[in-house]
Parts: sequence; C-alpha cells; structure tokens
Amino acid sequence: MSTMANSGRPSVNKRNREQARRERNQEKAQQRSQRAAERDARPAALPGEDPDLAGIVHGPQRPRE
Repeated sequence: MSTMANSGRPSVNKRNREQARRERNQEKAQQRSQRAAERDARPAALPGEDPDLAGIVHGPQRPRE
C-alpha cells in the first residue's frame, strides 16, 4: 500500500523537468533570433576585406578604455 502514496510524485518531477526544458529551449530560441538580428544589422564587409581585421590601423593601437 505504501507504493500507492508515491505513485503521484514521479509525474510531478517529470512535469517540472519538462517545464525547465521548455524554458531552456525558449531562451535558446530567443538568443538565436537575437544573434540573427545582430548579424543582419551588421554592415556588410567590402569584398576581399577580412571582417576581423577591418578598422585596424598599422602602428601602436589606442589603449582600451
């Protein structure tokens, strides 16, 4: 008879896990859409220009603020 008292608990735990999984998936989807928006808002690089090196000048660089 003691097993009947515990029969409801795993479904509650499972429901909590599934809710947490849905929330994580929703946060990931928001992050993906935010990154896509940032990528679209970024100005296009000139042909033949490396975007990692764009804006760097030769010589000493300004110190970071």
